[in-house]
Amino acid sequence: MTAHAPAAPHQGPSTQEELLTVPQVMARLQLGRSAVYDLIRTRQLASITLGRARRIPAHALTDFIRTRLEQDAA
Repeated sequence: MTAHAPAAPHQGPSTQEELLTVPQVMARLQLGRSAVYDLIRTRQLASITLGRARRIPAHALTDFIRTRLEQDAA
């Protein structure tokens, strides 16, 4: 019988998605709570609900910023 080493955690694009809280997004965008919830409500910023907690995937924040930059450049 051979022993198998435990599987190493995945790294790179397949890593677990970082989920941000609304206060973290507020700080990164330097916006107020209402403004962040308005972005979520209007589907400009993607989010998920876990129980009663709202979380924003880090890639959704990056996509939002990239989209806004492209709109401003046009």
